[in-house]
This record gives sequence, structure tokens and C-alpha cells, in this order.
Amino acid sequence: MRNKKPTTVIPKFICGDCLEEMRRLPDASVDLVFGSPPYENCRTYGIGFALKGQAWVDWMIEVYKESLRVCRGLVAFVVQGKTRNYRWSCVPALLIADLHRAGICVREGPWYHRKGIPGSGGPDWLRHDMEFIVSATNGGRLPWSDNTAMGHIPKYGPGGEMSHRRRNGTRVNQWGGTKKCTDRRKDGTTKIQNTPSHVYVAAGDSEGYIPPTLANPGNMIHCNAGFGQMGSRLCHENEAPFSEKLAEWMIRSFAPPGGLVLDPFAGSGTVGAVAVATGRRYCLIEVRPSQVALCKRRILEAKQKLRKERQHG
Repeated sequence: MRNKKPTTVIPKFICGDCLEEMRRLPDASVDLVFGSPPYENCRTYGIGFALKGQAWVDWMIEVYKESLRVCRGLVAFVVQGKTRNYRWSCVPALLIADLHRAGICVREGPWYHRKGIPGSGGPDWLRHDMEFIVSATNGGRLPWSDNTAMGHIPKYGPGGEMSHRRRNGTRVNQWGGTKKCTDRRKDGTTKIQNTPSHVYVAAGDSEGYIPPTLANPGNMIHCNAGFGQMGSRLCHENEAPFSEKLAEWMIRSFAPPGGLVLDPFAGSGTVGAVAVATGRRYCLIEVRPSQVALCKRRILEAKQKLRKERQHG
């Protein structure tokens, strides 16, 4: 009997520096890398973190390179610059530009929209309600994605108002159809041009019943933030948590069921908790032992919630 090649076991919790620990992981071993690094030197995080400006960008370039090595899918981090003395640091834009210049395949958006901290824009500027999710891949089509996982039932039927114009001026619907009805059947139903095979309009009914498909939700991710709206009270034991809803968007859209999600900046373990809730595996890297302990508590909470949901099913 042929001996099976041993598989590398990826730890669920790793305490250490993100770059050093990722270098120990094998190539293309995870399906999605998602998290949020320190925002320049806005906080020290108890470890004396002080990178800012171009130094922060240079560090993040290395984080992306190592993340892309270990990931076969999407690498995405929530980032934002800081405003001091009425001047924005521009580090998200600089990071995107430098990733592009380094030959890395950058994908547009998405954006994280939530109600920002009062006064975050300064006394003369607008509150910061949007953060960048800087996204990159190894090139080509993603090996797995579900871009309607967080979608909604379409407001309009196929060929309706949600069509768009081609360069030559003709109008098409989301399936490429240019006319509303082209195939009338013997039973009186009408097939909509270039739509999925199950979509038909009832005889004598201009609208009819159209089994809904999910619409692509777009690249603006709207999430509530603040105490009581993050998905777990445990997250507030970390300085800068983000909403479980945001993690759910990214994980359900870009990590296959049963896939492995890596967060190199685990914090309170939000990514891991959502991975549990959505049927994915997780690997959480965090430099502080206190936060690794918090991540373990968060995962235990997520498993307990999942168990209760299944019991009441």
C-alpha cells in the first residue's frame, strides 16, 4: 500500500509576529486572508507599534506579499489613514499604488461603510464613515467566490430597469438579453432572453411570477458599528474591533464552505468566530498572548451560539 504524503496541519491559534509566523505556513495553504492591521501609529497596542507614513506602507507591502504566498484566493485588509494638523496621511492610497507598482494584482474595492467616530474628520471636515478594504490576488479569476452570497432579492425582473447600455448604445439586462420576450411556449409561458432556464413569465401576465435570484450586492459594505452592534460583547476587550457583519461579507463571499480563513491580526477573534458560524475553518495569528486568550474565548462563544442555533433549529 502506497504511503500517503503527510499533510501540514495549520494551527488554529498562533501567538507571534504576523510576518514571522506566516513564513512558517506552506504555499497556497489558505483560501482567504482577511483582517485589519494597526492603523499607523494611532495606537501602540501595548507593543510600541509606531510605524507611520511610507514606513507603514513598506511594512504592509511585505505583509501582502507573504499573505499572497500562503493564499490561493483573496487577500484583503481593512485600512485607513490618519488626519493630523488638517492633513490626511494618504496611506491607503499609497499602499494601493505601491502594490500596483510592485506588480501585485490589485482588485477594486470593496469599501467598508459605517457611522464614524464623531469628530474624526476634525473641526472643519466631514466625519470618516468609510474605510478601504485593500484587496489583492495572485492574478486571474479567483479559484472560488460567491459574489451574491450577501445579495438580496432583485427589485426588478430580468430585462427591467436594472439594464445598462453597451458602448454602441444598445441596452442589455444582467444576463445579456436585449429583448424582454423571445420564446413563447405551448403552455403560454414566455422565456426571457438570455436568462437562467427556470425563469418564465406566466401566460397573459406582463410581470408574472419570476423565481428570484440573488442580486449582486455591490462593493459598498454597510455595517453598523459600536457597542451592542458588533456581534459579541467580547470584541470590546480589544482596542479596535470590527463588526461580525463585515467579516461575514468577506468570508461568505470569498472563502468556500469548509475552506480555511487566515487573519494575521486576529485581535478579538472576530474572523475566527464568523468562520465557525459560517462553516469555515480558521487560523488566527496575534502577537499578544492576552489577545490570543481572548480569541479562544471568542471561538468558544461562537461554538456555543452555533450549538444553540442547531438545537432550536
